[in-house]
Amino acid sequence: MIIKRFEDIIAWQKAQEFAVNIYKIFRESKDYGFRDQICRAVVSVSNNIAEGFDRNSDLDFQRFIHISKSSCNEVKSMIYLAEKLNYIKTPSKIDLINKADEILKILNDLIKKLF
Repeated sequence: MIIKRFEDIIAWQKAQEFAVNIYKIFRESKDYGFRDQICRAVVSVSNNIAEGFDRNSDLDFQRFIHISKSSCNEVKSMIYLAEKLNYIKTPSKIDLINKADEILKILNDLIKKLF
């Protein structure tokens, strides 16, 4: 199957849902630096998929997928920190980490399909 639009990429769809979850959880946070950083990182996950999709080569697309993975791992790191700072409880952390891991698995599979 040939993907014609980035909106059809499952990883992009999941990353968008993940971003909405993160925004909702941290929207009331008074730690503005933390909130800004985690929100920027989570938006970067889906945005890099979209940006890379329209590049002229699979190699460029793969590079953007790697950037997306890095952003997703940054979000994971911040989720662990959020739990340690008591911004979220352990069940929320586990749920968010599972969502991030699912996105990372899909991105890894996408990279394998590109090469």
